[in-house]
Amino acid sequence: MKELASYLNDHLAGSVGALELLGHWAKLHEGKPLGYFFMDIEAEIRADQEKLREAMRSIRIEESNVRKAGAWFAEKAGRARFMIAGGEPGSLGLVLTFEGLIMGITGKKLMWRALAAANLAQLDGYDFGELQRRAEQQIERIDAERMRAILEAFAGTHSLH
Repeated sequence: MKELASYLNDHLAGSVGALELLGHWAKLHEGKPLGYFFMDIEAEIRADQEKLREAMRSIRIEESNVRKAGAWFAEKAGRARFMIAGGEPGSLGLVLTFEGLIMGITGKKLMWRALAAANLAQLDGYDFGELQRRAEQQIERIDAERMRAILEAFAGTHSLH
């Protein structure tokens, strides 16, 4: 149970960091289509985080405040890197943010798959297939925005050859 607690708390901490990052980008682009996009993804990640918390309670795993605090601080430090790379459309910071989100959501999808495979009786009521599909949809939506950001960030680089 110790390994499962550590695994789920790592994922919970990752979601804390993701929500901080999404909230920042939503505010940075407030009132613009990109801001609404970040708000939508933030709401979905928050709902998924609550599902994870419910699952943890179902199997009597306590949340690690130390891990959540660590994720919060790590997001603040990581955000500085993105901001140096730029926060506007056409910036590398936006591309890096999208790629980081895709990596995190891929991990979440794999976590749902792992929980389904673990076949824990306490989690019988969870539709892990649907949670995996939801993560895949999030990845696809973010990747579409990532491709737009890449086209803007790398515009004109083909003339360097």
